Amino acid sequence: MAPIPLQRDTVQRPGTTRAGYAHGPRLASRTSLPGIPLAPSAARRFVRAALAEWTGLGVPAAVGFSDRLADDAVTVTNELVTNAVVHAGTTVDLVLRLEEEGGDEPSAALVLEVTDHHPARPVSGDESGGSGRTETEEPAGLPDPAEYGRGLQLVATLAESWGITYRTGLKTVWARLPVDDWSGPPAPPDQDSLRRGLRAAEILAPTARRTERDDAVWDSRGAPAFLAEASDLLAGQLDEDLVAAIAGQLLVPRLADWCAIWLEAEGGGPGAEPRLARVWHSDETGTEPLRTALEREPLRLPAGVGSGPVSVPVPWPAPPADEAPQDEAPQPGARDGAALAFRITGGGRALGTVLVGREGVAQVPDAVASLIEDFVRRLGLAVGAARAYTRQATISRILQRGLLPSKVAEIPGVTSALVYEPSDDGVVGGDFYDIFPCPGDRWCFVLGDVQGSGPEAAVVTGLARPWLRLLSREGFGVGEVLDRLNRLLLDDAMEAAEAAALMVAAAGGQQLHDGSQSRFLSLLYGEVVPLPGGGVRCTVASAGHPLPLLLRPDGSVRPAAEPQVLLGVVEDVAYESQVFDLAPGDTLLGVTDGVTERRSGPLMFDDGDGLARVLAGCAGLPADATAERIQRAVHEFAEQPPDDDVALLVLHAD
Repeated sequence: MAPIPLQRDTVQRPGTTRAGYAHGPRLASRTSLPGIPLAPSAARRFVRAALAEWTGLGVPAAVGFSDRLADDAVTVTNELVTNAVVHAGTTVDLVLRLEEEGGDEPSAALVLEVTDHHPARPVSGDESGGSGRTETEEPAGLPDPAEYGRGLQLVATLAESWGITYRTGLKTVWARLPVDDWSGPPAPPDQDSLRRGLRAAEILAPTARRTERDDAVWDSRGAPAFLAEASDLLAGQLDEDLVAAIAGQLLVPRLADWCAIWLEAEGGGPGAEPRLARVWHSDETGTEPLRTALEREPLRLPAGVGSGPVSVPVPWPAPPADEAPQDEAPQPGARDGAALAFRITGGGRALGTVLVGREGVAQVPDAVASLIEDFVRRLGLAVGAARAYTRQATISRILQRGLLPSKVAEIPGVTSALVYEPSDDGVVGGDFYDIFPCPGDRWCFVLGDVQGSGPEAAVVTGLARPWLRLLSREGFGVGEVLDRLNRLLLDDAMEAAEAAALMVAAAGGQQLHDGSQSRFLSLLYGEVVPLPGGGVRCTVASAGHPLPLLLRPDGSVRPAAEPQVLLGVVEDVAYESQVFDLAPGDTLLGVTDGVTERRSGPLMFDDGDGLARVLAGCAGLPADATAERIQRAVHEFAEQPPDDDVALLVLHAD
């Protein structure tokens, strides 16, 4: 997999610390990472790059950065991002701040904030919700790291204080690391530093594998609790590799010393090889040898095997003859033990195989094997759901590409820029755009938004865009094009209603709920004609769409059209158009409501002419820079990602 490209914004501004202390200017860098296994490594690179950048700025506190502080910051970031990816699986927002505090003894601190968008899940290792803890406190209630991971134990060890903040739709885990102001050679470490370092080394040290465990915990309460937790962690994960990773961590070391998960290729034929998706061992040094042994030959179960356990040979390889010790007995647990294989099924189809093993025992207890079988059933549901989402998202992307132009026309004397961001919900969006030439030295542009999303929106988009091209090239004016498009949408809606009525009659009068919706369309449509002296003449009309804005070189902004009713709503409508000249240096901006109605709490982006204010600051910029600045402002308006399609069109007269 390719590394995640990082996008970093660094600002310097006054503020207050998490604890509310007053302080001087602070530096802040932030980025967003997808909830995938590559996120922790990308976060580590981001933190090191940010610290290096701050040091280069010459800020006094940043000059005091030590290698130990950088290592601690990277380690804490890695643990918090890993926790967010595994337990939330959503986009992860990472903020790194440098805070300076004044007073008789000036000090500084690095504050790390990791935010996910799944606040219903408690943070692993902290069931209390977590208020700040100081470095001298032993974190209470943190489970055995061999069972749940080392994440927050390590954070509590390295950080001066840490905590968890819940907001609507968001959960933020923060940690505060003190900055040592070095002057000259590093001073000898004090006892607190030594204690923190030894404790961190103990937590990070590879965990010895378990040869004994208490299987009595899987009684009438333990097994249902484990299965409930597993269902909660696996549910809603949209990536099958992440599902496999979570499954491995749940099985080892609670139920087994090691495990491996193969996933069948979706749609693969009888000869398709399963993919070894995950290998997990309670002893970290045993993971790679196990993977090497398993990669030699994929595990295949007989066709008649159901969901129950199948005893298989332990896959540990025997050492080569020239390396095998001649005078030593086999080491217990090295190549002996018991292994069971389980078929992963979902929707009546085989999806893969789970192989679990215990070392140094003759067999896996029946109660544990039964519990693993129940767990694998839930794993099959999660893998099936992730694949269904992937199929839907793939179909939506293909459909979306087919509904949008592969290339837009270039208008003489005008540079254009387009931004289109479908909302990340796995379904085809309702926004579309187009720029195309027409007879008579004309060029037409379109920015539309169909009500809703999914198949119904795709149907309207698939009708509207070719109809617009056809009507425009027939020589109709801007207003006439909208009149005829409105009539076509109404006719199509009437035909759809008549077809639905026939279906109801065929069903004996029973109402059918097929999820259909009214085919309403908001549209910004216009044409431009180059002028002999430079610039172009624009004719535009807006039908239920956010009004286009005209930016002059002096920074003044005004609407370039009048509001009119949506298309596909009212039959007797005569749409009107407005005509104006786009002189050299002028910019015309059109957006969909994913921009104007972008929300941050009760506020919307365009409240108080917010879009016009941002556009006014783009005077003198070319089209692509204007589009980029507006796009950035839309994203920065709220912490959460946009929940609607974002589309904008910029035309700039050269």
